[in-house]
Amino acid sequence: MIQNTLILIKPDGVQRSLSGEIIKRLERTGLKIIGMKMVWVQKEHAENHYNDIGEKHGQRVLDGLTKYLSEGPVIAVCLKGVDSINVVRKLIGSTYPNESTPGTIRGDFCHISKHYANTNERIVANLIHASADENDAKRELTLWFDKNELHDYQTVYEKYVI
Repeated sequence: MIQNTLILIKPDGVQRSLSGEIIKRLERTGLKIIGMKMVWVQKEHAENHYNDIGEKHGQRVLDGLTKYLSEGPVIAVCLKGVDSINVVRKLIGSTYPNESTPGTIRGDFCHISKHYANTNERIVANLIHASADENDAKRELTLWFDKNELHDYQTVYEKYVI
């Protein structure tokens, strides 16, 4: 199934100059970028993005994630391709970087654990966000992109492989 999905290179990914490496890894899978922009996220936008986190994990987690997402520029990317949501989730690794396998983005470039973050009252800085499922992807993409900011075109990969 052809899907669109959202990834966000979070402020720590941008500040550590990993944006190009992350984008390169995503493109190598055959997924295509149909939208991309850099934004400095306002608190309200971050709260909208994480709208269900407070209910699931509590206000402290919501506040931490909101602060984290709005502390520097973020690169928002819309990717399109076959089973793109699953492909991206596998490529980026576990939400908790210390649980990510080597070869994943988080496994290669992060190492903080949930235990360390909680013990030291820190957020789990994990470089990147990816939509969890189709419902999240649809909701998140409308939050981050206007329709006129998404562009469809044929890649060589699509022409010869798909």
